[in-house]
Amino acid sequence: MSTEFTEWLRGRSDDQLRALVAVRPELITPVPAHLEGLAGRASSPSAIGRVLDRLDLFTLSVIETLAVLPSPLAYRTLRSQTARALRAGAEPALPAALKETVERLRTLALVYGPDKALAPAPGVREVLEAPAGLGPPATEVFRHHPAERLAELVHDIGGDGATKEALADLLGDPEVVGRLIQDVSPQARSALNELAWGPASGRVPNARREVRTATAQSPIEQLLSRALLGATGEETVVLPREVGLFLRGGRIHQDLSPVPPALDGTVRDQGLAGRTAAGQAFTFTRAVEELCERWSVDPPGVLRSGGLAVRDLKRAAVLLDVPEWVAGLIVEVAHAAGLVAASGAVDGDWLPTPAYDGWRVKGTEDRWTVLATTWLTMDRVPGVIGERDERDRLLNALHPDLRRSAAAEVRTTTLGMLAVAGPGLAPTSESVRERLAWEQPRRRGGHRDQLVEFTLREAEQIGVTGLGAIVDHGRALLPGGDRALSAGQILAPLLPEPLDHVLLQADLTAVAPGPLTSDLRRWLGLAAEVESTGGATVYRFDERSIRRALDAGQSADEMLAMLERHSATPVPQPLSYLVTDVARRHGRMRVGTASAYVRCDDPSLLDEVMADRRALPLRLRRLAPTVIASKTSRPTLVDSLRAMGYAPAAESLDGDVIITQLDVRRTDGQPIIRSSATFNGLEAEVVAAAVRAVRAGDAAYQARRAPVDAPSGQVPRSPATATIVALREAIRQGSQVWIGYLDSQGNATSRILEPARMEGGYLTAYDETRAAVHRFALHRITGIADIN
Repeated sequence: MSTEFTEWLRGRSDDQLRALVAVRPELITPVPAHLEGLAGRASSPSAIGRVLDRLDLFTLSVIETLAVLPSPLAYRTLRSQTARALRAGAEPALPAALKETVERLRTLALVYGPDKALAPAPGVREVLEAPAGLGPPATEVFRHHPAERLAELVHDIGGDGATKEALADLLGDPEVVGRLIQDVSPQARSALNELAWGPASGRVPNARREVRTATAQSPIEQLLSRALLGATGEETVVLPREVGLFLRGGRIHQDLSPVPPALDGTVRDQGLAGRTAAGQAFTFTRAVEELCERWSVDPPGVLRSGGLAVRDLKRAAVLLDVPEWVAGLIVEVAHAAGLVAASGAVDGDWLPTPAYDGWRVKGTEDRWTVLATTWLTMDRVPGVIGERDERDRLLNALHPDLRRSAAAEVRTTTLGMLAVAGPGLAPTSESVRERLAWEQPRRRGGHRDQLVEFTLREAEQIGVTGLGAIVDHGRALLPGGDRALSAGQILAPLLPEPLDHVLLQADLTAVAPGPLTSDLRRWLGLAAEVESTGGATVYRFDERSIRRALDAGQSADEMLAMLERHSATPVPQPLSYLVTDVARRHGRMRVGTASAYVRCDDPSLLDEVMADRRALPLRLRRLAPTVIASKTSRPTLVDSLRAMGYAPAAESLDGDVIITQLDVRRTDGQPIIRSSATFNGLEAEVVAAAVRAVRAGDAAYQARRAPVDAPSGQVPRSPATATIVALREAIRQGSQVWIGYLDSQGNATSRILEPARMEGGYLTAYDETRAAVHRFALHRITGIADIN
């Protein structure tokens, strides 16, 4: 760690230090004891790598320029070097952008020093392994070459000495490098040009061969003998940085722009996009509800690997009338939202959770907000369902391996870019990828491009975007927004109004011209079969569906009253006849347990059953004119008689009709919901308190002052609530307090503290009695008092 960097950091104002820890909160977790500790933490490779990953392409190019050129570097030199790399037309934006960028790098503590002597912070050069695609300096490339080999290389290119420094001095001379390049063949120069703009390394067989300029034959041997390439492994060669800069004409970057690339696409009508997205949001929410309702009564099993079987996903896609990838998205979002979970048994089922019942009774806009927020923040990637992992194993829906740590961050960043685009702009996926590559150049890769594609298509399906453009209720989901209305409040006026009526037709069908209320839709799902879906849903009534409603305990009068109440047209006579006819025949036979028996007040009906050849497998026996016994079970007897065209009703041992309805099942307990919430920064009070604590600790560290004596008298004691309130006030004012504290042996001691912050049951403060920053468990503080 550089002493100059520590002193520069110490010279920063409190406002500047607060700005630093606000954008790099990991530097104060926990709070360092002094500024030297803060400087060391800011210079660590992990901390530098984390902040470099958040830089855009232009800012990263500036820090790379400072890392490549000798330090310190004047600002005017940096500006002239950057200007040489600009693309045509970008010159006017450079002065303001470069000044802002340098100041931002100072705020991030990646660059320090005044404008006349800028330098990268300690550790930056080490983390930037290949800045701007350049290879390492010659001293690094030839570090492991023996002195005899170095002497041969230096001699062959016209110098004296046998050290890597002597070789680096020669390669740092443009005249020497230019002469060496002129001496090699066109094929060798072509190989150099391929490595010039990176990557600077390549693979060749027998890279460590010892060859002289006089005996070099192949293009690679010509380059190796002149130190224009250096061997870094048995089959690896690299272009020294000095040679790369010469081939680039002294430029470090090319085609650089201080402004991000514009998003290209189609401009949509904002109102139409909003209505389209609202329709998708409604459809997606209903699909999740329909899935959970079906799984309540017919749950799919959990695979041994923990996922959902391919056939069950196909069944869900058919049920919801959507493609399989959309069904996978619906299943994954429902699971991540805690609405669906495994039952917990070894061979368990995927069932709705108790949380689903609470979610189901909310308004559509609130239910959608839960689903959309879950999708935005979850770490699971439904888009990879159906692909194979590195061991060629199929990735099923709900499989544990669908988690990707970058998923939530890519979704948020991608939608954030759509939010700052022009109103109603539906950008192409290519322009989004290009923009994201500029925004986060260190996180580029095929995996991230795939996540971007998944984000764009899933956002459209869920209703965050409409016609490819982000809409107001989708924009309200993003973190950092200061909106008067929530996403649900914005969405509510755009949602279609659920209908409480259908159009009954003489062909025993009911047409729902739009989305129905939940209660009416559930009743129709019980009393009718869905025949077709689309803009209007068509339900068909038949004998089986009417009997299903009767089995559930409804009477003919209740069913007809329900139809009359929710029909925009009079109940057609054929439908009324169907209901009354099925109800008239329903329950005339009663099936109980003998093994099973059939009783009926009409002996002629039982005569008909006994004479039917299809009844032979049931092994029926007439016990009385109105009673038949069977050796089959009651459920089998009921199903067999219904297959023969009768409408029996099951009855209990007491002779009461058994109302049969599909059981609704739920998992036990609440599921664990895992999500990757976006970090919104530290509170201003926490930042200010941390800076005060670091300043206080640094003052003690520099002065090397001795710890003060603990106050005499009784150890302070006060109620826990009063202690917490007093500590918060001391943190706000930056004042000192006197506390009592129990050590690990239970002994009470007195401490004089300057509190910095409270979190997670601990107080971070500067301890005057120990002259150091410590963390104190709040439950061990016996009380608090003012310092007299």
